[in-house]
Amino acid sequence: MRGVLLVAGKEIREGMRNRWVLAATLLLAALALTLTFLGAAPAGRVGASALDVVVVSLSSLSVFLLPLIALLISHDAIVGEMERGTMLLLLSYPLARWQVVLGKFLGHLAILAVATILGYGAAALALALTGPAIAPASWQAFALMIGSSVLLGAAFVALGYLVSALVRDRGTAAGIAVGLWLLMVLIWDMALLGLLVADQGESVTAGMLDLLLLLNPTDAYRLFNLAGLADVRMLSGMAALAGNSALSAPVLLAALVGWALVPLLAAAAVFARREL
Repeated sequence: MRGVLLVAGKEIREGMRNRWVLAATLLLAALALTLTFLGAAPAGRVGASALDVVVVSLSSLSVFLLPLIALLISHDAIVGEMERGTMLLLLSYPLARWQVVLGKFLGHLAILAVATILGYGAAALALALTGPAIAPASWQAFALMIGSSVLLGAAFVALGYLVSALVRDRGTAAGIAVGLWLLMVLIWDMALLGLLVADQGESVTAGMLDLLLLLNPTDAYRLFNLAGLADVRMLSGMAALAGNSALSAPVLLAALVGWALVPLLAAAAVFARREL
């Protein structure tokens, strides 16, 4: 385990030198603060908690932004080291290949988690200092949104590692990462919507729809935050979907964990057999 932590520390230090931590934190904080003060303004008129409005806004933002940041910091984690020749140096130490993969994953996940907690936490702190008292249930929804956001980032960091372990150059990894982001964040839901419209409820059952939603980590994240939490459900307009779906909050969280673990294990297995 010491070797894993040493590799993770190396990735964190490199992320700090490359300003990844600072850039991601400032970006998330700026967007979160903008959404907080613009989106929470009408909360009193609709009878909703201002923090619940922020949870809806930040959940929608996270679906687009966190996967992109995660793929940007992870797509060349393995192939980039191999192109620069530093992977051979790293493996000259008494480290197994799976320890390298796990350590780099933990380091990149720590960077993303710190940026998410600080960026989104700044928005919640500003709202708490300038607005009315916030109910404990709203704080719970916000905390769950933060935690699930880190899991969403972990899923796409793991997918980036799998891409990096499979390809032979960084350019290809970058292209596949962008394509993966477009597929998971934009194309999948549009294709699913088109399928539902064309099917008209004849073949696609509720169970099949649930399965299709679980096949995309962004949909599992969106359902957990916008439909899985009672106070946010009505505000986000997804009460009808939550009522027809059999996907509970624990199932959606388990899906996010699975999306982080399976690609990571696959990346470790591919890298273990790869020639340097």
